[in-house]
Amino acid sequence: MTDFSDFEALRGAVGTVIGVSDWITVDQDTIDQFAAATGDHQWIHTDPDRASQGPYGKTIAHGFLTLALLAPISQQVMSVSCARMAINYGLDKVRFLAPVPAGSRLRGTVELTSVSFIQDGVQATRTVTIMIENVAKPACVAEHLVRYLR
Repeated sequence: MTDFSDFEALRGAVGTVIGVSDWITVDQDTIDQFAAATGDHQWIHTDPDRASQGPYGKTIAHGFLTLALLAPISQQVMSVSCARMAINYGLDKVRFLAPVPAGSRLRGTVELTSVSFIQDGVQATRTVTIMIENVAKPACVAEHLVRYLR
């Protein structure tokens, strides 16, 4: 994990890959819990029998479940200890490029793409690329905006 103890150090890291997370397994139980939390029970996610006859041969994770992994991936890779708090400010470009079959292992690479000073802190943009183990194409690439406040 990379820790930034001041905002100047964070700004100095723009354009670099901060790190790569550990593997995270997305199993059927995780998919089912996400479906329960969001109310999205589409069969391609929650019905293994029907999904076995579908386009992927098994269930796949919701795209938004994959996107939600930005938080634990980023928290594993970096911290900004000089900040009093971090606020998820939103997303810019998000793309779901490959389906995530149930049982897949994912990990993310976090690149710091920009840092700008704002009142009471900085706003950072991190490009997070989430890969599936043994798959060349990313599952998701997202530009994640975070505000770190003094």
